[in-house]
Amino acid sequence: MQMFNPPDWKRPKGYSNAVAASGRMIFVAGQVGWTGQEVFETDDLVGQIRQSLTNIVAILKEAGAGPEHIVRMNWYLADKEEYNARLGEIGGIYRELIGRHFPAMTALQVAGFVEFGAKVEIEVTAMLPACQAEGRRAAA
Repeated sequence: MQMFNPPDWKRPKGYSNAVAASGRMIFVAGQVGWTGQEVFETDDLVGQIRQSLTNIVAILKEAGAGPEHIVRMNWYLADKEEYNARLGEIGGIYRELIGRHFPAMTALQVAGFVEFGAKVEIEVTAMLPACQAEGRRAAA
């Protein structure tokens, strides 16, 4: 995997402008901040982000991948003002669960979510390197 950020551009905070990767693609559906049993345990944005990222890590693990394999991440937010006001907390949770891995990202404020009570939905695309993907198939 290779990250691209033009050298004369200001370094982006928390993401990369582009990522190149090859291997087995893993598409993770948008994850809202509820548990695997579809229960919201909090209505707090930061708590829902923690749960969304926890869900993503669990799904990637099931596919034989980890956070380091994420190449693209899209965030859909109910309230961009709250998101921006709490970036410090969100960044801490991100680093705790994803690490210092910064894929290409997009964040958008949306009008609403299908799941009542959701404040965030995060979807990712991951790329499992070909050598790891082949090893996983051989072990299965």
